[in-house]
Amino acid sequence: MKALRLATLFLFAALLAMPAGTAPSDDNLTDQIRVKLTQDIDVNGGALDVVVKDGVVTLAGPVRNEKAKKKAEKIAMKIKGVKSVVNKINVSLP
Repeated sequence: MKALRLATLFLFAALLAMPAGTAPSDDNLTDQIRVKLTQDIDVNGGALDVVVKDGVVTLAGPVRNEKAKKKAEKIAMKIKGVKSVVNKINVSLP
């Protein structure tokens, strides 16, 4: 948990260092989305694949229920710089 907090801190520091009006890179978006998905108790996104290409996010992998699938997409869409989300997440029962 401490490592996740530290990673989040570094991520926010990197964002603050970007010049105003600069769109985040695909790698930066990927990092932000992974952190948010992993932090969310419903999604528990550690097992999800996140790929970003030109601001278009593709999410794939397993989640426990439809609520988590929809929430993962919503979380990704809230990240500044994300243009759209392709949700390939599959619901797999525990």
